[in-house]
Amino acid sequence: MEWVKTCTFAPNIFYFEVKTINIITLGCSKNTVDSERMARQFCGGGYNVLHNSPSPANVVVINTCGFIQSAKQEAVDTILHYAQQRRMGGIERLFVTGCLCERYADDLRAEIPEVDRYFGVNSMPQILAALNADYRPALLHERLISTPRHYAYLKIADGCRRQCSFCAIPIIKGKYASVPMPSLIAEAQDLARQGARELILVAQDLADYGLDINEKRQLPALIEALTRIDGIEWVRLHYLYPDPLLPALIAPAMSSPKLCRYLDVPIQHISDRVLKSMRRGYSKKDVIALIERLRRLAPDIALRTTLMTGYPCEDEGAFAELLQFVEEAQFECLGAFAYSSEDGTHSAACLPDSISSKEKQTRLAALMTLQSKISASINARRVGGALKAVVDGQQDGYWRARSQYQSPEVDGEILIDAAIPLETGRFYNVNITASSHYDLYGTPAG
Repeated sequence: MEWVKTCTFAPNIFYFEVKTINIITLGCSKNTVDSERMARQFCGGGYNVLHNSPSPANVVVINTCGFIQSAKQEAVDTILHYAQQRRMGGIERLFVTGCLCERYADDLRAEIPEVDRYFGVNSMPQILAALNADYRPALLHERLISTPRHYAYLKIADGCRRQCSFCAIPIIKGKYASVPMPSLIAEAQDLARQGARELILVAQDLADYGLDINEKRQLPALIEALTRIDGIEWVRLHYLYPDPLLPALIAPAMSSPKLCRYLDVPIQHISDRVLKSMRRGYSKKDVIALIERLRRLAPDIALRTTLMTGYPCEDEGAFAELLQFVEEAQFECLGAFAYSSEDGTHSAACLPDSISSKEKQTRLAALMTLQSKISASINARRVGGALKAVVDGQQDGYWRARSQYQSPEVDGEILIDAAIPLETGRFYNVNITASSHYDLYGTPAG
């Protein structure tokens, strides 16, 4: 689409009639929510908005992640890519926002001056103002969904009250701050009107929801309210800190057939020595007891966790202990990453990063190889059964669907022959006919 520059501009002073904005979102699903809120504001101002699109755009806004080294490198590479386009005249304005800028804006300005403006987190009003767009509080409960419209992330809080030794989130995002429940309900209702059938709740720790408002955990009440919204079929929980009180907290919600039997509980490690150094506040015994209680609470539950390899005091014995634990725990889903020393954290200040990058990656590969075998075994037991599944779309000759035991983007899928007439966003009962390490294969029942 053609657009017209209304006048010339001096450095850092812009007067454009902007027609198309491309928002590039990096990092976690919480960033996705932030970008979708910003996109809705731009749409309210009459702009065309693209998400992660290769199509031409007058303005590019990059929403960055700065959690670990690999995420920071991806962000820098992405900025450099668009900075080159800015130099060559392929785009008129380039803005960068998010976690990386919150920490390293001065360094980025010095190293990549082609970027017109750098913004930290929670800077949406300033970004809008820089593009002569009005900030519209009336649209705060609305988003322009960038995921397939039948599922959407719902960020119920930001920040974190904990002080884990390796984590920079409290430095970047500050203390835990819950979104008031009426606001979340209004947002979820709008998502349902747009076609969302699955809400995926995200926060640094869902279990802390409400503590900062009235010193009472309100996650069960929120789940109950969300499951009552017309059109919502599934509510999924991501990121629950492994607190011993967790089973009691979520037990009331487990009676709802709309709550997915799926919990994402990142434990990071299992060695007591490593956990103590990480300042996680629990022991190996606590973790094992927690897993047992969760599986008693919901015998069909799929547990997902996140683990770290190469933490400074993870010697060969501690890593062997981690592998043994993973073998015994039999997590249905597991993600892992290698430790990186992050500026401002306790571990960066007090512990030498003595394990080589090569060794960290070797351990990471060994861990994921083990999990691949575990996943293959769990999937094989699904063959011959049937699962309710939602279709996410079609790719490489298959319909790609998921059961309640699989979350989008991070877990395996149910693959169905694309020749079978199905519809994206619809739920089907699927007979499972075969399996692989991470995926299932099936055909619709009936």
